[in-house]
This record gives sequence, C-alpha cells and structure tokens, in this order.
Amino acid sequence: MTMRRTVRTPSTLASGVAATLTVALLSTSAGAQTDDALRIYLVDVEGGNATLFVTPEGQSLLIDTGNGGENANRDVGRIMAAVEDAGLQHIDHLITTHWHGDHYGGMPELATRIPIRHFIDHGPSVEDNAGVAEFLDSVYPGLSQAGRTVAEPGDTVQLAGVDVTVVTSSGKAIQSPLSGGGAANPYCAAFERQAEDLGENAQSVGVHLRFGQFRALHLGDLTVNKEFALMCPENPIGTVDLLMVSHHGLEVSNSAALIHAIAPRVALMNNGTRKGGTPGPMRTLHTSPGLEDLWQLHFSVLSGQEYTVPGVFIANLIDDQPATMPLAPMPPPARGSNAGPPPVHNGAAHWIKVEAQRDGRFTVTNTRNGFSKSY
Repeated sequence: MTMRRTVRTPSTLASGVAATLTVALLSTSAGAQTDDALRIYLVDVEGGNATLFVTPEGQSLLIDTGNGGENANRDVGRIMAAVEDAGLQHIDHLITTHWHGDHYGGMPELATRIPIRHFIDHGPSVEDNAGVAEFLDSVYPGLSQAGRTVAEPGDTVQLAGVDVTVVTSSGKAIQSPLSGGGAANPYCAAFERQAEDLGENAQSVGVHLRFGQFRALHLGDLTVNKEFALMCPENPIGTVDLLMVSHHGLEVSNSAALIHAIAPRVALMNNGTRKGGTPGPMRTLHTSPGLEDLWQLHFSVLSGQEYTVPGVFIANLIDDQPATMPLAPMPPPARGSNAGPPPVHNGAAHWIKVEAQRDGRFTVTNTRNGFSKSY
C-alpha cells in the first residue's frame, strides 16, 4: 500500500512562495505491528535524545539520533535495537530537533544501517561551530537527498493514523491553537525570564502528537523564554497525556508556564547519570497538577534521593553501583572544571516503552526490570 504525502521544500520556505512536492512512499514494513497501539521507545543514548514512534500500520517517526564521534556506534546500536524490536525496515521520518551533537551526531552512522526516507529540521545552525558547518555543508545534503523539509510551526508530518503538528521551529511558535487549546494560561503571571538564548536549543523543532484521544508533546531542548513565547498568554496546546521532558530535565528549560499548563499525566525524562534531572525541574514536575508518574532513563546524581523517583521507574543503572545513594543532590560541576567524568554506564542499555491506545489509555514499561504501569 502506498501513501501520498505533501512536503514543503526548503527552497519554497526560503522564498516565501507556497509550493508543494508530492512524494509516494511505501507505508508498511515487513514487521508492521498487528495490534492497534501507537508504540513509543525512549532510547538510552546517555544524555542525548532518540525517541522512536511506530504506528499500528508500521509507519515510523524518529526524533534525534543520539551522540556521534566515538559514541556513534554505541548509540546507533541502541536505536537499532528498538528499530528491530518494532520490526521496521526503514525510517519514514527523521526529525532533528537542533544541531547539537547529542541530537544529530549518530545520523551518519544510522543512515548506513537503515534507509531514512524523509529528513526534517529547523534549517541552518545559528551557532558558529566548524564541525556542525562541515556536517551541514558536506554530509547532510547527501544523507537527505531522498527528501528534506525545513519545518515551520503549524506544519504537519504525515504519519498514518497519528496527527503530528510542528509547534515550534527556528525560534518561532504556532500562532493558532490546536484542538483543545486556546484558554488563558494562569501560570504565565509567575514566569521569570532568563537570559536570552541565542543558540541552537532555542531553535528546537517541537511536535505535538495526537493518536485518537491520546496526546503527547516533545519539544527537544527548547529553553524557557521560548516556552513562554509558545504558552503565553494563551495555552495553545491544552493538556497532554505524555510529556517527553525537555532538555534532559535541565534548569534552562521546563518552566511551570509549560509543564503545569499542559498538566501531563506521565512524564518521561531522557537524562544521563550526571546530565539533567536537576532540582528545579524536578520540583516543577513533582508539583505539576495531575502528574501521576515520572519515568527516567537514568538515576541522576544531580537530584540525589531528595528528588529522584523510585527505582522501578528508572531504566538504567551505573556500572559501578554504590552500596548507597546520597540523599542530597550533587551540585552540577562548572563547565571546564576538574570534576571528573560522570558515573559510567556502558553496559546493557534499556529503553522505556509506551503503548498507547486510541481511547487515551496507555501503558509504560521499564525494560530493565519489566515493571509496567497502565494509565
């Protein structure tokens, strides 16, 4: 079976002229699932990001590809394990949220292991980084020649049975509310602006996904001032069932103006052992109205026992597991300090898996210990 999709091309975005390109793609794979659930894999790429969505029809959306360099084989191997679990023969869409190495670094290696049919990003990097410039000039054009879209807020990604809407991209946010959104946001009044983020995090491609009555949100590494621009004075999102926590759970993201307004029932955090899960965002999450559970890819020494969740909700441990964990959070080491490397996790990696039903029910499973909970 084939599906016809309409794609906005980079040249038309640059010129401001409305144009479309129709592309016929194979919509099913040999391993397409037989049940009627949307499957979501939060893959452990050690404080990077890789989130895989697979529809009941076997179509797929991957958001980010983890780290590159010496860690590319490790992270891509972990992504491919999820791809194989889902029975995929190709990736239909790859969204790169922004041009930081922990989000796009694994892309060249991944492209050697599985066909990627459509690439989505926010456009050129806003940072002066020679490595990123070399990738975008010399590598990415060859990888994305099958099809590339520079995303604009309000664009949709054609994924069978799932409504995927771009809500942020290139520092801009949607101007019209989604279904269920548009009400005044009471959490805007207490918002405190931070220093303006002129880097790539603020450019993140963020998407809202709707599968029947199930709602999910993924905003990449979007930072707080851009969260405010998206969510205030009116909340265009409404509420969601599942939040993929922004920016690994770091302080420069995850404002109450976002999290408390969308009131997720469940949050998944793609943190590392010493990256993210810091006290401020943890407090915001734990006090969010209606939050039932927070699941983490790692225990974070930056949250300690003071803020972390019970172990059944944590997918990965560290290789040299201490007899006890400290109660107090560890202060984040300053950039360039001699704090030493974070606790090592190079052993077996476990993903967090979500299976969502069209009626809004969903189940989350920690594949390290088999613990599941339904919502």
